[in-house]
Amino acid sequence: MNTHLDTLEDEAAASEERRAALNYFTEAFAEAVRDGIEGDCFAHAALFASFRELVATYGEEAVATFAESLPGRIRDGVFTIASRH
Repeated sequence: MNTHLDTLEDEAAASEERRAALNYFTEAFAEAVRDGIEGDCFAHAALFASFRELVATYGEEAVATFAESLPGRIRDGVFTIASRH
């Protein structure tokens, strides 16, 4: 039987895994920039690869629905670390 505590533990593990994945990506991004790849070029490639993986995992419709939420999240500052402008 799945208890509330089990759910919290599952969410914590998923959160930890996402944090680890972000660390891997951040390191790869820094390495690419050190090797002379423009940051925006790497970011576009990462988005393409990410959406390809999400579509393979969840299907086109689910990913399209997720993508529809992105403009609002971007405008709300969810992805903003510091102002560049």
